[in-house]
Amino acid sequence: MKKFLMIPAALLASSAFAAPKISAQSIIVNPVQPDLSVSVRVDKDNTGQANPVYVDGEAIRISTTVSRDAYVYLFNVDATGTVDQILPNRLSANGGNFVKANTTVTFPAPGAAFTFNVAGVGLNKVLALASLTPLNIDQLSSFRTAQDQFATVTAKGQDQLAQALSIVVNPIPQNSWVSDTAFFTVAAKTPVSSGSLFVGTNVRGSQVILNGRTLGGANTTYSGIAPGTYPVRVTAPGFADYRTTITVRANATTNLNVEFSVVTAPAPAPAPVANTFTLTLRSTVNGARVFVDGSEVGTIQNGVLNISVARGGREVVVLAPGYRAFVGQYNVTQNAQVNITPVR
Repeated sequence: MKKFLMIPAALLASSAFAAPKISAQSIIVNPVQPDLSVSVRVDKDNTGQANPVYVDGEAIRISTTVSRDAYVYLFNVDATGTVDQILPNRLSANGGNFVKANTTVTFPAPGAAFTFNVAGVGLNKVLALASLTPLNIDQLSSFRTAQDQFATVTAKGQDQLAQALSIVVNPIPQNSWVSDTAFFTVAAKTPVSSGSLFVGTNVRGSQVILNGRTLGGANTTYSGIAPGTYPVRVTAPGFADYRTTITVRANATTNLNVEFSVVTAPAPAPAPVANTFTLTLRSTVNGARVFVDGSEVGTIQNGVLNISVARGGREVVVLAPGYRAFVGQYNVTQNAQVNITPVR
């Protein structure tokens, strides 16, 4: 069953600030440099940069640290798109989401009388959103009964979570919030035979892309890879990408060492965007917020909004109070008009 987030009208006013960025990697990113920082990580990876593997049902601990006194909101998006709110909750003292500067809060806390067990096979994303002031997330999640220990989140999947959070942070100063994302994978209790890959490099900040999927930083062992032959690309700041093909074998680790030595020339300045067209959106719901490819582009006024978009496939999302989120996919090849009728 699809669930749609109902947005209060008071939060639909346009802002003079740049809209938060919706990112596949980080879910939601502040477009300005904030006055605080936050980091989130799981107990099998204290760097927050890797993608460790847990077995379905295994206990996990999630930690977060902030540079200033802040309120931290933790969410987990599992492989099915289910969103769980980890903090605040009713098990941790005071909800567990106020974190003092330069201190670490772990959930569950050491010595807690309960565990937090992973479930569902696939990639999980843990989002930490820190704010200098408490956030009003009543439209995003709620404790349905007095006995509920965890709130129920109405958003489904990282895109709806990102759009809802962009509305939550809209009223507060942009430099007062920041986010961070950590990843982990849940494997079946009886996993199929798999292998591991270690990529070593001599350049800090190198990234490993296996078969088109970014695994994370180099100098790390990545496990749970199905046996087979894959293309590998290793990137490093200031160097030409390294490309090769590797073979992963079951119950073995494939080692790949990359020595970067040729510095690439600076990339040429991007050419001006060409082949742009006007997309005219018409709707009877005035004030509805419009997003194109995850970025907010304006609101419906007097039944219409004209936007300039580049040629190609575009995702249009329309949010309005009391209506289901409208999501449409369009292949833009010329000036066009789209009539949108949101459903209550």
